[in-house]
Amino acid sequence: MLNLKSVTTKEEIPIFFSTDDNYIPFLDVAISSLIENASKDYEYKLMVLHTGLKQENVNLIMQNNQPGFNIEFVDISSDIQNIKNKFKDVYHFSIVTYYRLFIASLFPQYDKILYLDCDLVVLGDISKLYNTNIGDNILAAAPEEFVQNTKEFRDYAKFALGVDPDKYVNAGVLVINLAEFRKNKIEDKFINLITQYDFDLLDPDQAYLNYLCQDKIYTLLNGWNKEPMPIECEGNKNIVHYALYKKPWQYDDVTDGEYFWQYATTSPFYNHILKVKAAFGEKERKEKETMAKEILVHAIKITNSDNTFAKKLH
Repeated sequence: MLNLKSVTTKEEIPIFFSTDDNYIPFLDVAISSLIENASKDYEYKLMVLHTGLKQENVNLIMQNNQPGFNIEFVDISSDIQNIKNKFKDVYHFSIVTYYRLFIASLFPQYDKILYLDCDLVVLGDISKLYNTNIGDNILAAAPEEFVQNTKEFRDYAKFALGVDPDKYVNAGVLVINLAEFRKNKIEDKFINLITQYDFDLLDPDQAYLNYLCQDKIYTLLNGWNKEPMPIECEGNKNIVHYALYKKPWQYDDVTDGEYFWQYATTSPFYNHILKVKAAFGEKERKEKETMAKEILVHAIKITNSDNTFAKKLH
């Protein structure tokens, strides 16, 4: 007699990443950490969006394929070209930054997905994040700690974007309710905004998501997206996200950087990552620290500009 339990299929959890060849070593670290800590009660579909990668890099990532975890690389070059054709007047527009805004239309088979940046390590069970009940909200995301705790960025969120800085979220870890995303026509609204205004922004995809989805964002505990800042972790430290300018593959003193190296040491990219770190010298540090200071100046400039969400759209 057929044992029906033996053929019961597990629920699939779709998880999206996007990368280029520069970031693919860190993607490998993120994926391996996710796999190690994920519940085995589910099937996981890991979709890596890109517009061209070296095959040898793809092959190394595919070594993570195992029962319960299916990795697929999706070249969206042609889809992106079709989308870019809608932006006739935005000549400097970089579509790569905005991949997550087009998942709803490019993948109509899904109504709910997770989106993760590459510069993070998953320490908890990712299925718990997916199973968060976010109701009819469009997104679930954790607070953007740097914005909420830096005056220049609080002013940028409030006075340039017209978004409550205390509700501003980080777009590197997202639960996306694609059904509501489509229902609320977020992609169409984004296309209209960027075509008509093309605002100067510090964090383009994040700014648009916060603006377009405000009041329909479920706020996660920061333990699901813990940035390396001296702020108490709420709940378990499930995801460490190296979202600030200091990356553990560049600096020794990154808060929670040890979690990155825990998984990097077992990665086939380990030697490459060590070379990246060795090549990041005093000159590169000074350049990056100068850029970090310039971003604060840029935030003030945007906030004082007349061409902002708050002044043009309210």
